[in-house]
Amino acid sequence: MRTHQVISFVLRGAALLWLLTLIRPPQVLVTLGAQQTVVTRNDLAGVHTRFIDEAEAWKIQRGLSMVREMGAAWIVEFFPWAYLEPAKGQYQWGVADRIIQHANRQGLRVIARLGFAPGWARPDPHTQATIFTYLDRAHYGDFADFAAAFAAHYRGQIDAIVIWNEPNLTSEWGMQPVDPAGYVEMLNAVYPPIKRANPDVVVLAGALAPTLEPPGSAQGLNDLDYLAAMYRTIDPHNRPYDGWAMHSYGRTLPPEDPPARGVINYRRSELLHDIMAEHGDGNLPVYITEAGWNDDANWVFAVTPAQRIQYTLRAWEYAKANWPWVRSVDIWVFKLPSPAHGYRDHYTFVTPSLEPLPIYEEVKSALNP
Repeated sequence: MRTHQVISFVLRGAALLWLLTLIRPPQVLVTLGAQQTVVTRNDLAGVHTRFIDEAEAWKIQRGLSMVREMGAAWIVEFFPWAYLEPAKGQYQWGVADRIIQHANRQGLRVIARLGFAPGWARPDPHTQATIFTYLDRAHYGDFADFAAAFAAHYRGQIDAIVIWNEPNLTSEWGMQPVDPAGYVEMLNAVYPPIKRANPDVVVLAGALAPTLEPPGSAQGLNDLDYLAAMYRTIDPHNRPYDGWAMHSYGRTLPPEDPPARGVINYRRSELLHDIMAEHGDGNLPVYITEAGWNDDANWVFAVTPAQRIQYTLRAWEYAKANWPWVRSVDIWVFKLPSPAHGYRDHYTFVTPSLEPLPIYEEVKSALNP
């Protein structure tokens, strides 16, 4: 190709790129806006959000404003350690800042769930394959350093921190046999640095999965047995937590269904609280950080859409009337960042693009005075 042809080709390409920049949609300017206040008939009402994987800033701002407008006072958000400390001591708070700042501006109270270990805090993958929920004792100190840095950075901006998630499930304990004593050891490592960094934040243990798995199961351990085993290793004079997180899914049963050891239902949390009380923790606060019902007609544990709406509203009402030890009931899940193409979509209140589902409108009508 001759020189003048090359020059002509380059110029045409540059012109085309310039034209493309002219027709590209403008970036949406997202601001925090004016300070808002939640107005609700039930100050226990909350939702678990999943904005950490949301790529579009305007959806975070608008989504959290919709949470407030619905009448929810609380959010639980997952803040993965692997996202925020990709290398030891190198913190990248940007994505978490955006969520917490918008939540604060909307007047929402924030419960931060921490977990999801980065690759640098896990074994060399060439010698041992692990997943993000794996953390050996040698790296509990690293997790404590991160948790303390997180607590310090967000002092005055968050209400509570949940340490790990569902450690009584094998999949949430790095595909290793579940280990109540090991989880207590994690709490012992993490709690003091957090409280030194942020004395006001409430540190929550637990967040156990409601399950009936027997001892020796490859899947995990019954939450009641796991909690009892934890108490056998907790020093009652030096408890490494300020309260407990619980998960209270109703499956196909209404929220008023009475608790029983062999049943997974909403009131199973009462059995967990009984164990707390037996060990002198009956007056500690409890935060229900996951709860709810699913309305996928093809799933065995689903209810109808109408039942899901009624059970959700009645769950908040039941907690307010009967659980003085509960500070919030956070329903899973307000929104997913993208379609799951399965039953998980049927836990949500709005679509990934923020279109309200019927449950959102009904809850909004019920919670707003």
